[in-house]
Parts: sequence; C-alpha cells; structure tokens
Amino acid sequence: MSSVVHLKEGCSLLLRVRKQSVPVILTANVLQDHTKEPNTERSVLKEAKVLRRFKHEKDISIALAYFKSLSNSQEFKHTSLTYKAIIEKLALANELDGIQYLLQQMTLEGVNCSEEIFISVLKAYGRAGFADQALKTFYRMQDFGCKPTVKIYNNVLDILLNESKFQMINPIYGNMKRDGIEPNIYTYNILLKALCKNNRVDAAQKMLEEMTGKGCHPDGVSYTTIISGLCNFGELKEAKEILRRFPPTVPAYNVLVNSLCKESEFEEVSLLLKEMNNRGVQPNVITYSTVINALCEFGDLKMSLALLAHMLVRGSKPNVLTFTSLMKGFFVDGRVDESLQIWDRIFKEGFKPSVISYNTLLHGLCLNGLQCTAISVLDQMERNRCPLGVTSYSIIIDSFSKMGNLEGATETWNRMVTSGCHPNVVAYTSMLSLLCRRSMLQQAESLIEKMVSENCPPNTMTFNVFIKGLCGNGRIDLALRVLDEMEMHGCFPNVNTYNELLSGLCRRGYYRDAVYLVHEMLEREIELNSVTYNTIIHGFCSCDMIKEGLMHLGKMVVRGISPDRITFNTIIHAYCKTGEVEKAVQLMYEMATKELAPDLITYTSLMHGICEHTSLDEAMIYFNKMLEEGISPNFITWNILVLKALSETAFSESTYMLVDCLAKAGRWESRNIFV
Repeated sequence: MSSVVHLKEGCSLLLRVRKQSVPVILTANVLQDHTKEPNTERSVLKEAKVLRRFKHEKDISIALAYFKSLSNSQEFKHTSLTYKAIIEKLALANELDGIQYLLQQMTLEGVNCSEEIFISVLKAYGRAGFADQALKTFYRMQDFGCKPTVKIYNNVLDILLNESKFQMINPIYGNMKRDGIEPNIYTYNILLKALCKNNRVDAAQKMLEEMTGKGCHPDGVSYTTIISGLCNFGELKEAKEILRRFPPTVPAYNVLVNSLCKESEFEEVSLLLKEMNNRGVQPNVITYSTVINALCEFGDLKMSLALLAHMLVRGSKPNVLTFTSLMKGFFVDGRVDESLQIWDRIFKEGFKPSVISYNTLLHGLCLNGLQCTAISVLDQMERNRCPLGVTSYSIIIDSFSKMGNLEGATETWNRMVTSGCHPNVVAYTSMLSLLCRRSMLQQAESLIEKMVSENCPPNTMTFNVFIKGLCGNGRIDLALRVLDEMEMHGCFPNVNTYNELLSGLCRRGYYRDAVYLVHEMLEREIELNSVTYNTIIHGFCSCDMIKEGLMHLGKMVVRGISPDRITFNTIIHAYCKTGEVEKAVQLMYEMATKELAPDLITYTSLMHGICEHTSLDEAMIYFNKMLEEGISPNFITWNILVLKALSETAFSESTYMLVDCLAKAGRWESRNIFV
C-alpha cells in the first residue's frame, strides 16, 4: 500500500478587497458670508495650530474627527493649507472616497484647490493603480478651481506611463500643447520613457532632436532612457554611440555595462570601465556589483575576486549586493565554507541582509545538500524579522523535491501554510513533481484540483511536470487526456509538453501515435526542436526501424535543425546493433565534419558493434584512438572488450595489449581473469 502525503489545509488565497473608507461627514455652513474680512492675526495663529495638530496626529480617524469638529464650529474656517494637510493624510491612507468628498466640500466653501493639493490627489490615485480615475479627476480640474500647470500634466503623464496606458499619453500631451503649456525636461523624459517602453526607440530618438530644437537640452535621464531602450533591443553598438555623444554619467554607463554582462561580453565590459575612467567618471558600487554578479554567474570566481580587489583599491565600498553575488559564486563552485564566511562578513560590515541575500543563502545551501541548515536559516529570518515569503519556502521545497525527500518537502510545506503564507504556482509545481516521482499520481491530481480551488491556477510548466510523471509511470493514456484538458485551464501546450508525450509513446512502442503527435505539433505551429526529433529517431532506432529513423533525420535537416551528438550516437548504436558497422564508422567520421567530437558513448557503441560482428583486433584500433583523444573508458567499455577477448580461442596481440591497458588503468580484477 503506497504511503499518503498529508498536506495541511491552508487558507484560501485572499482576494484584495478594498477596505471600507473612513467616513467623512462634514456639516459646514456653506451659506455663510465670505465677504467679511477675517481677523488675519487670529486666523494665521489658528491655522498654524491646526496644521501642527494634523502633522502630529497618526490616527486618520482622529484627524478626520478633529477636521469635522472644526468645520462644524464657528471658531475656525478651513483654509487651502488645512484642506491640503487632511487630503495628504487621506492620500497616504489610500482613502480615495474621502478625498473626492473633500474636493467637493472645498468647491462648496469657495476654497480654491491649489496645484499641490491636486497633485496629491493625482498621486493617491496613481499609488492605488487607478489611472482612469486620476484621468477623470484631471478633466474636472477647473471644476475645483484649479488651473492646469506643467507639474500637473507631468504627474498625469507619469501615472499613465506607470500603468503602461500608452494610448492615452499622446492625447494628454496634445491637450498640454493646446493649453499653451510648454513641456519641460521632466515632461520630455516621461515621453521618452513611454516611447521606449512601447518599443518605439526610433521615435524616442527623434524626440531628442525636438527637445534640442525647443531649447530644452536633454539631461542624463534623457539619454540614459534612450540607451536603455536600445539595449533592450540588443542595439548595443548604437547605444555606445549615443553614450559617447553626451556628457558621461555613471547611470548611463551602468545600463550599458549591465546589458554587456547579460551577453557575457566581459572584454567589452573591461574596455567600457577603462573608458569611464578616461572620461573622468568613476564606476560606483552598482557598476562593480553588476560585473561581479555576472562573473560569478558565468563561473569565473577568480576574476570576480580580482575585480573586488580593484574595487577596494579605487575606494568603492562593497554593498549587500556585492557580497551576495560573491556568496552565490562560492556556492556554485561548491566552496560552502567560504560562502558562509562572506555571509558573516555582511553582518560584520554593518549591513542588514535583504530578502534576496537570504534566498541566495537558502539556494546555495540546498544546492550543496545542506537542507537542514537551510531550515535553520528560516528560523534566523523570523528572528531578524526579515519578510519570510513563499519564495524562501519554495527554494527548500524544490530542493527536497529534487532529492525525492517527501518528508522534508511536506514538513516545509506545512510550515509555510501554517505561517499564513499561501503557496504559489512554483511551490505547487515542485510538490507535484515530487508526488509524480514517488508514483503518487492520485495525490498529484488532487494537488492540481487544489490549485484551482485556491485561486492559484496551474500553468503550462505545472501540466508538463504532471504529464512527465504520468508518462514515466506508464500512464500515457491519462497523459494524453491531460493534454486535451490543459486549454480548459487557460494553458497551451508547448514543445516541452509534446516532447514528454513523444518520449512516453516511444517507450511504449506507439510509433504511429508519436508520428500523429508530431503532425499535431506542426498544425498548431509549435516549433519542433532537436529534442523532438531525437526522441522520435531514438524510438524508431531502438526497435531496429533505422529506415524510419533516418527519414526523420532527413526531415530534421530540412527544417534547419542540426543533428547533435545525441542524434549521431543514436543512429551509430542502431547500425552497430544490426551489424552495419561500416555505416556506423562512416557516421562517426562524419561527426567530425560537423564539429562534433565522438565521445565515450560513440566509441563504446562502435566497439560493441565491432566485437559482436568482427574482431577484437579491429575494436582495439578504436580503443586506442579513444585513449589518444583523452577519453577514459568506463566499466561498460572494459566489459565489452574483456568478454570479446575471452570468447576468442587463442590469445592474440590485441589480448595482451588489452591486459596491459587493464593493468595501467588499475583494473586488476579484470586482468586476473586472463591469468
């Protein structure tokens, strides 16, 4: 009877509910006579006192109650400044309904809405993600006695940009020009960002010329935006040209350095750092940390340490990101002790580790098999009040999943749910993978149902993991049914989905179904890759259907997909298996013309075919060739040769040569067989 995984029931994912607004009910006398001149001295004094009270009051409800009591009294008449103070408090508390009421109240009392107040209202809508409401309020600006200014227009444009509402930006800019308001550098920089985010870098470059023509010279933000846009399109050469046309700034260089690091163009990065120094711009901690992080990810830990030394000599102090990058580099290199020393250094330098730092530590420990230590880091995060999110738990769950440790993964899962942290699709998929590996298919299916009920819909990767698990457990029928059901959940199969199914079908010998599935991929316009063809070719060749395998090899080449080492080894093995050794040898030499050097699998397959169908003498020719190329034989290779030598009636020169090789390789047990 199979064991059952007990996952604690977590709370349903909470929907973001707009909290109930603090009631704003004012009963100001709007019919009072505003023509009388107030006592200026008394009014100013009282206003200052009221503003101090609003400034120091942290509770929004108490602040509103105080505001209301003043409105209902005859002692004080609210001014533009007191309205500004309470509206800003409401804006920070995201009390948008209250803000709208106060704007109306200002109009009724004849208090003009200043530029500062109106901008506070717009920013409140922007922070809440209500760009449409901000736009509606903007169009009613004059109803509140507020005149349009360049600052107000800039704030509206910025809100639209942050929500990627590009189609609305141009009409607002048109209104601005019609109102006779000249755009300033901030306006242009917002427009440049909008164009670049909307993949219109060419239009952004033309706007640079427009700026200059109107006497508004681009600043560092302007050309850094253009450089960033060009880098996102991979136009690094053009980005360099733009960079050299303007006065140098560190942020502009950092954008280009970051893009070059992503492409692992470290020689170009080195030249760029020298160029910075030549132009009188010193790389900062972000520059160095970006390069150090890229070098660590590339696996060049030695160079990253050299750059750290250079950084220190230049007087640039490392930050948390620098140390985190180095820690990651040491972990990837398997140097756990040195990674932990860097972790301790973060605290010694007076830094507070970020969530990214903690997650890097967790990932590094799990990568090196130290899951128990990683669990203790979770305790440390709680003690240090570092936000413990689903990513941290998912790292450990995924690690236990890859180890096949159901108990460890389940305990971490239960801890996550008990703490009130809701699993995301990554955590669910990791747990699903583990259940499939343990052949717990019913529990795996239940977990997908739970994802749907918990408002965490599975994605294509989730279904790919499930399909792989089903195929690996021989449930190809159910896997094909899951393929049909994916789209019901808004997921579309990709090439990996089909490759898993093809592998399952070929293992079961369902080649017609596999070919049909390939046709389905083509109909869906899913690009076939080398894995697709290698799976099909291997399936046919493993059943001695070499002709069919070669036919798909031809299709592979026609589609512009180059055969790789796996492709060649599959067909070589098939030829050797059927005794067509000459064709296998010919194919091995053809590999070299494709710049694919034969490997241990190539030579072992070839020697197995030769030993089965010809002689040990010929097999030893390729054995020596393999040794000359620096490829060490494994147990299977030795076994093939030894068995062939023992099957021959008399010892030949090749037999003695094999015995000598066994002795040199330290394979004394195999050598003693001949004694």
